[in-house]
Amino acid sequence: MFQKLTEYKHIIWDWNGTLLDDAWLCVEVMNGMLAKRGLPTVNLEFYRSVFTFPMRDYYQELGYDFTKEPFEEVGMEFMDLYNQRQKECRLHTEVIGVLETLRQKGYGQSILSAREQTELITETLDLGVNAYFTKVYGLADHYAHGKTDVGKKLIRDLGLPFSSLLFIGDTRHDAEVANEIGIDCILIPNGHHSEERLRACRFPVIPGLNDLIAGL
Repeated sequence: MFQKLTEYKHIIWDWNGTLLDDAWLCVEVMNGMLAKRGLPTVNLEFYRSVFTFPMRDYYQELGYDFTKEPFEEVGMEFMDLYNQRQKECRLHTEVIGVLETLRQKGYGQSILSAREQTELITETLDLGVNAYFTKVYGLADHYAHGKTDVGKKLIRDLGLPFSSLLFIGDTRHDAEVANEIGIDCILIPNGHHSEERLRACRFPVIPGLNDLIAGL
């Protein structure tokens, strides 16, 4: 269960959706791919209702037939197209203020992301926030199978008590990862999953990033 923020010492952030405002780009890129295949396109509301991990399940929900083309090829096509436009994405407007407040209050901060590791590091540097984070951990490839194992490694490397750690994300997968690792989590409906889906999880849902630091 969520304690007061003052009970924690280290914040672990998800990246895509939570800090980086990129759900809109995921919809635009996917719609281009769907249209090319004669499949129905989606809007942001529908995307937030079906996007999931592992990514293979999400693609199948949208109508991809992996007997006709391998998931690996489709997944790489998406990532190539996404990466071509990734620099169009910006941080959510509250991010810098929240990260700075937490740093000034003495919190440690790290990132745990399903983004490929090298690209994740580059993005945090390009957007000027890398220095806020003790550790930045992404995945070894582009296929986003899930980040539980990477999360366990992050926890080991941080070497902090589980009770002092708080994970903040925007998807049900983030809640699943926190549950499997054994740490608390807060969910924010500012990214890739709808508020309705997040409220089905056992963790608290707050309206926005600024609500996290209210009262500090």
